[in-house]
Amino acid sequence: MIIIGHRGARGLAPENTLASINKALEFKVDWVEFDVRVNNKGIPVLCHPKRIKNGLTTLEQALAAVNGRVPIYIEVKRKVNLNPIIKLLKNYRYDYLLASKSQKTLLQLHKNLPAVPKIVIEPWSGIRATARAKQLNTEFIAMNQSFLWSGFIASMKDRGYELYTYTLNNPKKAKRWAKHGLAGVITDFPDRFK
Repeated sequence: MIIIGHRGARGLAPENTLASINKALEFKVDWVEFDVRVNNKGIPVLCHPKRIKNGLTTLEQALAAVNGRVPIYIEVKRKVNLNPIIKLLKNYRYDYLLASKSQKTLLQLHKNLPAVPKIVIEPWSGIRATARAKQLNTEFIAMNQSFLWSGFIASMKDRGYELYTYTLNNPKKAKRWAKHGLAGVITDFPDRFK
């Protein structure tokens, strides 16, 4: 099972910061996840809420901090200017995956970065998740753990999907679900999984 640090390791350091990313790497996550928006100067920055403040970690700084040590799960938020993100990522030579709750965003990213794996983030609907995944020709789906159960996880695996869940901080539940085919967990506390 893949352990993914949520917004770095947001339970251990301020989210979407270099400190949080470094904390996730310290606990040997398999992947690190963070959120990306674009500020009014056209610079991709790590930020979850719609309101973008000054002094945020830039995507460029985050990529340099990870420096290929683990794959990066980049959640691109809705309704952002994708051009600066695409331009920056075209020059990044290490493994990363692009994720979004917005199908429009994922389709635009897929058009410009077709070789990069895409992750469909779909909070609760397995039907919508699989329809979106088929449109993008991807097997990667991330869903809210509140809507998952073992039978559903097993059926997704049987259909050839790699199912990830967020935000799961309970290692016992994760291990139980892994037996049914859960591919990975996005967690605030990667230290609990080691």
